[in-house]
Amino acid sequence: MLCADVHGYSRLMGADEAGTLETLRRYRTAIAGLVERHEGRIVNTWGDAVIAEFPSVVEAVQCAVEIQQEIASQTSNAPGAQQMQFRIGINLGDVMVDGSDIFGDGVNIAARLQELAEPGGIVVSAPVYDQVHNKLSIGFDCLGQQQLKNVAPVTSYRVTVGGRSGQPPDLPLDGGAFHARAFAASRAPDVRDGDGRSTWITAISDHFASLPRPLAVALTVSGFLILINVFSGLHRIWFHWPVAVLLFAGIMRTALQNRPPSDKIERRRTRRD
Repeated sequence: MLCADVHGYSRLMGADEAGTLETLRRYRTAIAGLVERHEGRIVNTWGDAVIAEFPSVVEAVQCAVEIQQEIASQTSNAPGAQQMQFRIGINLGDVMVDGSDIFGDGVNIAARLQELAEPGGIVVSAPVYDQVHNKLSIGFDCLGQQQLKNVAPVTSYRVTVGGRSGQPPDLPLDGGAFHARAFAASRAPDVRDGDGRSTWITAISDHFASLPRPLAVALTVSGFLILINVFSGLHRIWFHWPVAVLLFAGIMRTALQNRPPSDKIERRRTRRD
């Protein structure tokens, strides 16, 4: 599922209603053409948003990057106050089909992920990342587990193209595919950066960012307590009791958040991207 939404739509409408509607129609036409090229289907266009589904998660991510490229190329000559930028969220999950429309958490999560994206940016869920990170020449920044409105916490990733997480630059297209500089350091542990240092610090940072929020908070506070104990003198060690309580609370809070609801009614679902 791909959800695209205009950043600052109300502000643009307040400044120039007729011009904004004309620009939105033009961009929607371009988006519809790209979705069709990648074998997708526009499901809904309520308000300033566009909802589309794809038979392939790889095609969905490719389409999202090309959408941002196309919009960036069309807005490059517009005044700053009149530039229209989209935020895009992509999710892979279960949905319920009702005629030509679709419902369910799979759609809701995609809509919430686009709210995390920067103007001109793309944010994907962990299932999308698992499917595409080793198939496409783009980079990903882990945003960790995010608490989204009305849905369970979701681990998300920001798509980075050419070293940038925001508006992507023009990139050469070849048969619908796209090529960009990948962040090799995030995928190969033996890669070294420009000054010869290994990327183990980056790996640790990414792993910490992917931890559940309660556990990450507990570890952070525990680290501060240990430092305070060290700098105040080790003649009296006291940090172990509050650290134990914090870690226990973090683990329990994580377990409760990830517990599936017991009263969920089993329904027939269709697997869709």
